Amino acid sequence: MVDDDPVVRESCRRVLEEEGHQVRLCTSASEALAELGRQVCQLLLVDVIMPEFDGLYLIANARREHPGLPILVMSGYPTPETIAGGRLLGAAHFIAKPFTPVELSAAVARAVSGREEA
Repeated sequence: MVDDDPVVRESCRRVLEEEGHQVRLCTSASEALAELGRQVCQLLLVDVIMPEFDGLYLIANARREHPGLPILVMSGYPTPETIAGGRLLGAAHFIAKPFTPVELSAAVARAVSGREEA
């Protein structure tokens, strides 16, 4: 789970761990790429707008090294351009911020199972 906002990271961690997921928290694209190099992950949950390198940079690099990894993009700016950019890079799943715990859980379940967006 990659987001520069500590409140979002902690909220997502609590929701997902309550459902039995193991969650690794990263604060930047660089940190996430390093973590992906060390650990096998079932899902990459990534924010779009972050300092240094944005989520689209992270998606492009993660997709190159882990082509089958499901990616769930979360954004406070779910514009058609952002969604199209993520899809072009291989992210099939999106969730708009702010989201509820139920919305997060459903989006994660869809992404992990490989079901397409509703």
